[in-house]
Amino acid sequence: MAHHKSALKRIRQTQVRRLHNRYYAKTARNAVRKLRSITDKNEATELLPKVSSMLDKLAKKNLIHKNKAGNLKSSLAKHVNAL
Repeated sequence: MAHHKSALKRIRQTQVRRLHNRYYAKTARNAVRKLRSITDKNEATELLPKVSSMLDKLAKKNLIHKNKAGNLKSSLAKHVNAL
């Protein structure tokens, strides 16, 4: 267990950030999953920009790598165009 005040504060901050990051990463993963399961082109076209924006924000905050975000956006765009 930490003994310094600063270490205790750092533990609290880390816990809050971890939960925050986990929530947004999980939300984005669910959105990607939902978009992949959609078979209606209009609905998918409407959802694609929202999911792309989510992925860009995660990459900007280093929750996922920028290349991974790009790869996901590319594969999702291919999926929507193929519908």
